[in-house]
Amino acid sequence: MTDTPIATALKVELAVIGAGPVGTSLAILAARAGFATLLVDARDPASDPRPDTRNFAIVRGSWRLLGAAGAHPALAGQTQPLMGLEATDGGRHWFGAPSVLFGTDDLPADAQGEPLGQMVPAAALQAALDDVAAATPGLNWWRNTKFTDLETHPAHACLTMEDGRTVEAGLVAACDGVKSGVRTALGITTEGRAYGKSVFAADVKLSRPHEGLARQLFTPEGPFATLPLPGNRANLAWYLKTGAAEAMAAMPPEAIEAELNARFADFAGPMTLDGTPLAYPLQLQIATCMVGPRAALLGDAARRINPLAGQGLNLGFKDVGALVDVMNDARDIGLDPGADTSLQRYQEWRRFDAATTAMFMDGVDRVFSNDNALLKPLRGLALIAAGRIGPVRRAMARQASADQADLPSLMR
Repeated sequence: MTDTPIATALKVELAVIGAGPVGTSLAILAARAGFATLLVDARDPASDPRPDTRNFAIVRGSWRLLGAAGAHPALAGQTQPLMGLEATDGGRHWFGAPSVLFGTDDLPADAQGEPLGQMVPAAALQAALDDVAAATPGLNWWRNTKFTDLETHPAHACLTMEDGRTVEAGLVAACDGVKSGVRTALGITTEGRAYGKSVFAADVKLSRPHEGLARQLFTPEGPFATLPLPGNRANLAWYLKTGAAEAMAAMPPEAIEAELNARFADFAGPMTLDGTPLAYPLQLQIATCMVGPRAALLGDAARRINPLAGQGLNLGFKDVGALVDVMNDARDIGLDPGADTSLQRYQEWRRFDAATTAMFMDGVDRVFSNDNALLKPLRGLALIAAGRIGPVRRAMARQASADQADLPSLMR
């Protein structure tokens, strides 16, 4: 890794704008594949950022990609294996509360016994990728640098930074989040809506062993989920109306604990807070196009979906794997990785998966997060069928762990 002096004009094959987990992993993997790569990072290393207390559910395919990026050693001892997923309908049913539980035994024979994925602290994941990026040959890393504009030309894109530096890139990867400046500069619009809901999120200490299970209870106001963390702790997410979640996060710790235990002690056991809670609004936002001239959108720049099953970051890692495969395949047959033909292959590969996942998460939330008397028996029977029909269980386990046949090569 080198920091290019301001006066140096840089030409690269790939410029990655945004240095979160998606952008940093892409920059590492592209540089390791032999592409001259620039990572543009708006973070100021001299500042003291607000601690990131989030935790990510990294499914198995994404965990493999992180292994290919070299992040596993730095994460050793900081993750919690996901051994199973449980969903329960908390509505009132004459036949009880239906639920479905599937785990590692539902995976293909060659993968049984392996975790479905790993729970990874966001701060630890970013630190691990930053360490790898700093040691990756062929990767230029411009820190404390903000992208401002780009111009596209037939053979390259010219990018301008806030400090006046410019770079010519054969391909630009927009990994700069839901308010992507690259997407705006390309003129790509978005579609979506506000859900009118927010998520109250917090780490808690559990009184019952979680056994590596991620558990979700569907209530009329929204889902309540506990995701396992090391040390018999859990990261919980409670969907509430916008305003209610924010008010909950601002309450004194003892009041929050009293509310959680009054509502969910029967489901999760008595809980105590372990850190500062937070709240954030839910939003559906999907870019109308995932590519532009000499550019591709990845991660939150391409879509922001309902985080119901923790698929947002995993979709971003699928974008990374797909773009790396497209770039490698184009180079192998003598084509330009940033040309329209290459980018259209990337879009065709990723757009359908992302759109169907977004619609599925949206549909599950709509069906289960209500007290509709007509829907209750149907969703109860759906959970019972999913729990008892082998092919359905196995399909859900493969989907949850990202073990489908059409995955990018780094995720297989």
